[in-house]
Amino acid sequence: MGLAFFHASAQLDTTTMGQPSDTSLKKLNMDAVYSRPFLSLGKMPVAIGGYLEANTRYENTNGISEGFSFQFRRMTIFLSSTIAKKIRFLSEIEFEDGAKEINLEYSAINLELNPLLNLQGGIILNPIGGFNQNHDGPRWDFIDRPLSAVTILPATLSNVGIGFHGKYFIKDWVLGYETYLTNGFGEKIISNAQNRTSLQAGKSNPGKFEESQSGLPMFTGKVALRNRKVGEAGFSYMNGVYNQWRKDGLVVENKRELKVFSVDFNSSFLNNKISVNSEVVKVLVEIPETYSQIFGKEQLGFFVDLTGTVFQGQVFGWEKAKFNLALRFNYVDYNVGKFKETGGNISDHVWGFVPGVAFRPVGSSVFRINYSFSQSTDLLGNPPSKTGTIQVGISSYF
Repeated sequence: MGLAFFHASAQLDTTTMGQPSDTSLKKLNMDAVYSRPFLSLGKMPVAIGGYLEANTRYENTNGISEGFSFQFRRMTIFLSSTIAKKIRFLSEIEFEDGAKEINLEYSAINLELNPLLNLQGGIILNPIGGFNQNHDGPRWDFIDRPLSAVTILPATLSNVGIGFHGKYFIKDWVLGYETYLTNGFGEKIISNAQNRTSLQAGKSNPGKFEESQSGLPMFTGKVALRNRKVGEAGFSYMNGVYNQWRKDGLVVENKRELKVFSVDFNSSFLNNKISVNSEVVKVLVEIPETYSQIFGKEQLGFFVDLTGTVFQGQVFGWEKAKFNLALRFNYVDYNVGKFKETGGNISDHVWGFVPGVAFRPVGSSVFRINYSFSQSTDLLGNPPSKTGTIQVGISSYF
């Protein structure tokens, strides 16, 4: 039995996982799906891996609390196989909330034609932002996912489709690109229980792996540039039609488009003792004139993570254990704009911060303590509600 790693990720501490520390220098966020630990059994053609996340939670909003709870967030199983030379298969099956939801998040064939030209088809992770492709729990020192990544962008976002990706290397630089055509979102973007524009609701079409609700492909593209001394910057764009504008061959309404722009950046300093990870996203959605202004035509969000290693050494027999301090800033605005009648700002936004402590006995496992504070202002700008949350959790590859 052996432990195999396909690649190393800049987000993961590869020095404690059996990889040379410099293997991440030429890796991008787009490599994260292959940057996972797999167990290979002898000469079996299939390797297996996965991770789990569990935590406690105590939340208080304006002095009111529902009490203390344990949560089993998710267990994910990876299956990988090298079918033939330069032909690889990888899949990711996720069980959320104790198997309340079971999702096939990734299942694709990759044909390595050339470093600059690789064909990939199946269920892929749309390369929008940095987090969507690099979302594994053990990679992060925070229990909750970034607010903008799950409520502005609908991480984890995957769709069935096909496309190309590639990388070009020159000295200390790596340039990578990805471009895909996939099925898109559904009309639940605006026809949903949240009563606001929501890409998260729009991705919940149960038939999205069989057909596109709009009958048109959605485009997602990304360009990333990495310098070993500076870090990685990514620029991504997504565009598609989300409504069923044609029925039985007849045009029944105008096409309604959505556009998503995102910029992400990550870097590390002082021999990887301090790291920064950030992402900004802007969403533009065409809303029918018959809808009220509670449905935003424009949304904006960002997060910034700062992590610093305060101790690294032997702890209880773990030779390269780490203690990290972490701080996250969150901001989301679900409805950027002004009311037509009054000219006042629409105030449907949330901001907050999350300090935390993380202990990594090895790079593939993390014990986390987080305190989250957020302040949420409703559509009309009434006095904000304040929420504090204490969490203790664990996440580990296996």
